[in-house]
Amino acid sequence: MAFLIIIYVICGIYMVLNFKYDIQMFQQNSYRIPRYWKWLKRNMGSTWRLIDIACLFMLFSTLIPAQGASLIAAIIALGKIFIISKRKYKKPLVFTKRVWRLYIVTSLLAVGAFLATILSPGLGTAQYPKFEISLGVLFIITICSFIPLIIADIILMPVEKMINQRFINDAKRILKSMPDLKIIGITGSYGKTSTKHYLQRILSEKYDVLITPGSFNTPMGVVRTIREYLKPYNEIFICEMGAKQRNDIKEICDIVHPHCGIITAVGPMHLESFKSIENVQATKFELADELPSDGFIVINNDFEYCANRPVNNVKAIRYGITNPEGCDYVATDIRYTPNGTAFIIKGKDGFSLEVETRLLGECNVSDLLAAAVMAIQMDVAPQKIQYAISSIQQVEHRLSMKQTPGGVTIIDDAFNSNPAGSKMAVDVLSHFTGGKRIIVTPGMIELGSQQEELNETLGRHIGENLDIAIIVGEYNRDALVKGVRSAGMEESGIHIVDTFNDAQQVLSTILKPGDTVLYENDLPDTFK
Repeated sequence: MAFLIIIYVICGIYMVLNFKYDIQMFQQNSYRIPRYWKWLKRNMGSTWRLIDIACLFMLFSTLIPAQGASLIAAIIALGKIFIISKRKYKKPLVFTKRVWRLYIVTSLLAVGAFLATILSPGLGTAQYPKFEISLGVLFIITICSFIPLIIADIILMPVEKMINQRFINDAKRILKSMPDLKIIGITGSYGKTSTKHYLQRILSEKYDVLITPGSFNTPMGVVRTIREYLKPYNEIFICEMGAKQRNDIKEICDIVHPHCGIITAVGPMHLESFKSIENVQATKFELADELPSDGFIVINNDFEYCANRPVNNVKAIRYGITNPEGCDYVATDIRYTPNGTAFIIKGKDGFSLEVETRLLGECNVSDLLAAAVMAIQMDVAPQKIQYAISSIQQVEHRLSMKQTPGGVTIIDDAFNSNPAGSKMAVDVLSHFTGGKRIIVTPGMIELGSQQEELNETLGRHIGENLDIAIIVGEYNRDALVKGVRSAGMEESGIHIVDTFNDAQQVLSTILKPGDTVLYENDLPDTFK
């Protein structure tokens, strides 16, 4: 009896701990069942799940005695418990109150199903004892862990909706108590986080500014920012607005009611959920559509689906670099120096301001230009804009640069990767001619039907401009390698590895003083 209890406890603990990863992925998919289901279909055949399936078959195999099979299954479960306790993730599960509710209900459903099996009268046969069947149920629940998770989420939906609405109402109350607060919305397929940070630094020369921290760009992330961080003395609230489907931006606007905004880009991001670039455009421009008649919107005209979208309900101020036609402000005379980048901001009304920044890349110039244009509209003096831009520090993992003691330059652009940003990052690396130019990348994700085509294009650009390409992982491997080879890069310059740790091993054998390494993108856990 003691033997069975120990087996049950070990396998039961494993079952409950195994829910942690499912809930982590559910959280990274914004607690939305359709998105989680898409991730699940890609990962249904994972090695982790296949091991559990193998344990299930072993338990009901006639080749191994029942107690022996149970002991082996428990040993495997114990090993997995150890792995779960030690495993590290780039974006670990955040144990919010919602996660705890979800975890508890999911576990109760699973344990309830297990207890119902044990207490079921007449269960078991001479060939398959009751303890073996009940242990098999534990592994079935573990294999199908997504089922109790989804059921738990459905059960909790009314509770979560009620709690969220209470928080939203409280956030609206706080905003209503601050009628003089100016709220600036920032959205775009990419560039919005950098623009948010740059704008905060520039506006801080004149105002007390609050921004949504980190990636708090969902409705509840914005609500949490308002409730926990907004102070009565704040004069400006910069609100980053993320979206993966239609009406996501409108939902945030209905909460904060921005006075003005910036649209940094409309590009082929999150096409798996948006389905088309037209839907991306419509969603990003929900920010402009929701502004009051006395507001204004700052738009990046370098993107086709920004430039071709008319705005008639509010004043539209357009900026750009590569498509100056129709722009009110442009960045010209861009020059890269050992200390960063210099350029001139020019306006239609004769405005001209030469600025220098420690940041690299045309993408950063574009984001700085957007922030400067907004600051001009907010009556920040040109000299203060100039000073703020010169003092902006590099944003970690966004084309940030550092030197190693061994004389190697590291360009870190690992936070995210998109077609425009990745091309610019490669362009920046191409200017470093003192040694080998090396890129380490797994490619780009969430590009829908254009996934293969755009990664092949990136590979071709890499092959045309760089010396060595280290392709990481399987997700975009074929497309990237095809593109690199089509550009004529020598086979000796192409390295295909499974993980970033393997990439580090390759780098340790080829790096010399004067070389430059670009880390472009780092796939999230949901794409492993």
